[in-house]
Amino acid sequence: MDSLIKWMKTVSFLLALIYGCYGRPQDLSGTKFIIPVETSNSFVKLTGNFSKPITAMTMCQRFFTDVQRDQSLFSLATPSNAKDINLLLQSSGGYQLSIRGDSVIFRGMPENRNAWISFCFTWDSKTGLNQIWANGRRSAWKILKVNGPIIGKPSIILGQNQGSYGGGFVAFQSFTGDITDVHFWDTMISPCQIKLYMQGKNFIPGNSINWQAMEFTAGEKVFEQLSDFSC
Repeated sequence: MDSLIKWMKTVSFLLALIYGCYGRPQDLSGTKFIIPVETSNSFVKLTGNFSKPITAMTMCQRFFTDVQRDQSLFSLATPSNAKDINLLLQSSGGYQLSIRGDSVIFRGMPENRNAWISFCFTWDSKTGLNQIWANGRRSAWKILKVNGPIIGKPSIILGQNQGSYGGGFVAFQSFTGDITDVHFWDTMISPCQIKLYMQGKNFIPGNSINWQAMEFTAGEKVFEQLSDFSC
């Protein structure tokens, strides 16, 4: 009887763990994901609220790394195109934003090694206008992929570049470090809201991906701990 009770408690615990990670959104406020090693199996897959084609967007996240090589910060794929969006932190310290094979490179932004970086990028499919923000500083506007709304169910990955829909990862482009406060809006939010995000103040959370109500799946060697961003 005791062994049966222990077995039932174990099963109940595992079901609760599975339900908590995959069955309902979690409030990740004050926590971060840690990816400590270079690998093709470490990633975080996000489940967002996408019910229509993406015609504009803003994505924000905070990250910390001490690695000096190319690293994928954010990847969005659809069944028809694995390379819809990829954000790459370059070994030189610049950022490369790619949308369906078209790329722009942003340089001259704040140093991004051994420090928390609060980062955002915006894009509008009708005009192609896009820019990035890093620790309160913005880039000049650039043009990228005009009239190209993103259609199809997005697969969103943190820490890896998708070579295929939901997979095709390679270790040499993996992110190594900490990630927190990821938000995604299906609009280009205002500069004032971006500044509030940069400062960690009362910004309006993402309506497509919200760190305070997140559904996710973590790959191997991904750890969740309290964040030290605001300490």
